[in-house]
Amino acid sequence: MTQAGYDLAAEQAVIGAALLAPDLMADLAATLAPGDFGRPAHGVLWEAMCAMHAAGTPTDPITVTAHLAEAGALGRVGGAPYLHTLTAEVPSAANAQHYAGIVADLANRRKVADLGTQLAALAASGADAAEVVATGRALLDDADVPGGWSPLIPLGRGRHLPPFPAELLPGWLAEQAFAVAEFTQTPVDLAGSIALACLSTAAGGRAEVEVRGSWREPTNLYTVVVLPPGSRKSAVFAAMVAPILAAEKTLIERAAPAIIEAELMAKVAGKAAEKTALAAANADPSGRDTLIAEATAAAMNAEAITVPVKPVLVADDVTSETATSWLAAQGGRLAVLSPEGGIFATIAGRYSGTPNLEVFLKGHAGDMLRVGRQSRDTEHIDRPALTMGLAVQPEILRDIAGMPGFRGLGLLARILFALPENTVGRRKIGADSIPTQVSADYLTNLHALVLTLAEWTDPAVLVLTPDANNLVLDIERAVEPRLAPGGAWAHIVDWGSKYTGAVVRIAGLIHLAENLRDGWGQPVSADTLERAAMIGEYYAAHALAAFDDMGADQSTRNARQVLAWIERTASTAFTRRELFRAVHSSQFKTMADLDPVLAVLEAHGYLRQLDPPAPKRAGGRPPSPSYLVHPDVHRPVATVHALDAARRSA
Repeated sequence: MTQAGYDLAAEQAVIGAALLAPDLMADLAATLAPGDFGRPAHGVLWEAMCAMHAAGTPTDPITVTAHLAEAGALGRVGGAPYLHTLTAEVPSAANAQHYAGIVADLANRRKVADLGTQLAALAASGADAAEVVATGRALLDDADVPGGWSPLIPLGRGRHLPPFPAELLPGWLAEQAFAVAEFTQTPVDLAGSIALACLSTAAGGRAEVEVRGSWREPTNLYTVVVLPPGSRKSAVFAAMVAPILAAEKTLIERAAPAIIEAELMAKVAGKAAEKTALAAANADPSGRDTLIAEATAAAMNAEAITVPVKPVLVADDVTSETATSWLAAQGGRLAVLSPEGGIFATIAGRYSGTPNLEVFLKGHAGDMLRVGRQSRDTEHIDRPALTMGLAVQPEILRDIAGMPGFRGLGLLARILFALPENTVGRRKIGADSIPTQVSADYLTNLHALVLTLAEWTDPAVLVLTPDANNLVLDIERAVEPRLAPGGAWAHIVDWGSKYTGAVVRIAGLIHLAENLRDGWGQPVSADTLERAAMIGEYYAAHALAAFDDMGADQSTRNARQVLAWIERTASTAFTRRELFRAVHSSQFKTMADLDPVLAVLEAHGYLRQLDPPAPKRAGGRPPSPSYLVHPDVHRPVATVHALDAARRSA
């Protein structure tokens, strides 16, 4: 079936054939370029396979899977299961050239259609005829070969980020994430990341994963999704967090009788202690010692009665002090779930004037927390387990990088960032609602997980199978070179040093979600660990983009905004006037504000200005400069790691 100008079955068949018969790669690579595939994931996969073929590496499923995993790109193509799907659906590898011909023909048709669309848009933009003709000739010249274009110099790592691989979550959780994303018309990254935060709320402080020796990882996470205003963040939070709030209500109802009984007992014991103390005070000296002993015993009895606190699972915008108190009262377990990021300003000292990060640092690591208060007893928490699931605006992401201690003390290193593509402006009206059964299963299962683990005072210890432990070792071996000076993660070594632990935590949560009532009694499998690693790859790519964005200057940020418009509209040519009409905002108040941005994009190779336009005619306005877009902007590309690996092996 052909969709959006490409034939999905033909694309799957040609890639599957190349996986099954690597000796076909020479002919197929000469026929098809990565940009010929209509599905972006197929373009990424094909570029990696072409690079492997050029390096003399076979393109069988096992080798390709290992290559993509090492490059951190496996999640972007659908993971190892999708590669097996491709090979399983090949009608016949002998017909590979026929499938390739279908893909190539549709690619050429798309190029022609895109060319016509761009020329029509340029003609309607107010440009004069000479401008349109000149641009048309340039586009025709560029249709087959990138005449003289230099390689792109990336504007950081914010482009072509992989989508959240929600299909790797347990079925009932994945279905909810996809359904919520469809109904709200939001990127699945938001629902997926909050789903993990909800699992963390259920399991944090109640389970930990034993890797080897004394190395244990708790199962609580900090997730932060970055989306602009108007992205329906609240609607997603409401749908995903509802079972947690329902479970909290159930726990409160269960605890109510015990709380009432303890309060009554404390009141009675208190009155008895007061009565015996008064009797001792009024007694004559001969019998006072006995009454004082009775009063002391009564007071100690009253003091020994502990009134259970009302269960609280979720807080919203709390101060560090309040979070500490609630953690202490709740046995060291608490979640901060919010569609806003105001808590960052709060813990940075918005009210106190002094940053207080200790509870958020130790609450992630599980380190003992002891805080003395002048107005009350010392608050002591042996193993705090704090969860954070937030959605913040891009401005807040940039602000927190400069907040005192956030980077230096390690708070940012504990966060799993997600920077999904904004869907506003491309949302489907009248999207399908969340299926009733999907919502019901999600509510039932998450509710059950919370209640099953709620009574655990000492955390359940989840062990790894030998194969799963070997996978952890493989992850450590892959990560270590990236952290070295000059490595891919050298500039985020603080975040990268916690990467393997984060993958282990995610694996623990997936394991518990798939074994709702007896996960604590079964080991974490290699398959679970592998899926967690793929999710970890997603967060690694987004962490690179997040830290890059936090350190970027304003011109680069604005350039990314313009580049996003180019990618979203598939523009291959435009005038400055056309661009200004499209991106006019507080950042671009006049066309002159575009000049430094266009200069950045030209310097990085994304744009090329056409020959200066002809002088304006008498009485007319000056013609607007025209720009061509580098062909590679609209081509799926393999990750930098994949290309580097191919060059090294060559």
